[in-house]
Amino acid sequence: MSSPDASPGVQSRTGKGPLLAVAVVVATVAMLVVNGMANAMQINGQSTGDVTRGYEVYFIPAGYAFSIWSLIYVGLIAYTGYLGWSVFRGRDADTAVAIAPLYILTAVANASWLLSWHYNQFPLSMLVMVVLLVTLIVIYRMLAARPAASRLELWTVHIPFRVYLGWISVATIANATITLDDAGWNGFGISEPTWGVIMIVVATALGLVMSFMYADAAYVAVLVWALVAVAVRLSDTTSVFVAALAGAVVLAGVAVVNALRRRELPAKVTV
Repeated sequence: MSSPDASPGVQSRTGKGPLLAVAVVVATVAMLVVNGMANAMQINGQSTGDVTRGYEVYFIPAGYAFSIWSLIYVGLIAYTGYLGWSVFRGRDADTAVAIAPLYILTAVANASWLLSWHYNQFPLSMLVMVVLLVTLIVIYRMLAARPAASRLELWTVHIPFRVYLGWISVATIANATITLDDAGWNGFGISEPTWGVIMIVVATALGLVMSFMYADAAYVAVLVWALVAVAVRLSDTTSVFVAALAGAVVLAGVAVVNALRRRELPAKVTV
C-alpha cells in the first residue's frame, strides 16, 4: 500500500507548493497595490481612464465596462486564497500549483502594463499586453486539460482565468488601436469606423472559436459585455453600433445554444 506522502496533496504541501503559495500572495498584493495607486494616486498625473479617453478610436468600450476589473481582481484573490488554503491544509492543489509560476508572470505583466500605459509608452504597453495575453492563453490551455476536481476549484481557479483571458483579449485589441493611432498610422487609407467594424469582427470571431472549441460561456460573456459597451459608447457611429450589437447577439445566441446542448447531453447518453 502506498504511503500518505505519495498523495498529490501532500506532495504539493511538502514540495514547492508552500513557496509558490507565498510568492502568489506577494504577486497578488503587489499587483493590487499598483492598480490602486494607478487610480487613487494617478501615476504620472493621470488615471488609467484618462489615458484611454485621450484617444478617439473606434474599439473602446464605454467607461462602465471597465468595472469588470473588480470582478477579475476578486477572482484572482479567490485563486490566491484557494491556493494557500489548499497547500497549507494538505489538500490536492496540483492544478492551482501548476499554474502558479505563470500567474506570477501575469501579475508582473499587469503591473508593468499600468506603468507603461500611464507614462504613455504605448509600444512598450503593447509588448507587455501581448506577454500577458500569451501567458493567460497558456494558463487557459493548462486548465482546459485539467477538469475542475470540485465546484470550489471551478469557481476559484478555472472561472477567474476564463474571465481574465476574455477581458485581456478585448484589451489587447483596444491597446493595439490606440498604439497605432498614437503612432500616426493612417490605416492603409481605410476609415477609422471601418477599422472599428473590423476589430469587432475579430473579437466576435474569437468568441465563436472559444464557443465551438471549449463551449466557454464565461469567456464569451465577457466579450458580449465588451461589445455591448462598445455599442453604447459609439452609438452615434451607425456602422460600429450595428456591428457591435450584432456581434454581441451572435455570441450570446451561440452561448445559449451550447448551454442547452450541454444540459441535454446526459439525457441522451443515458437512453
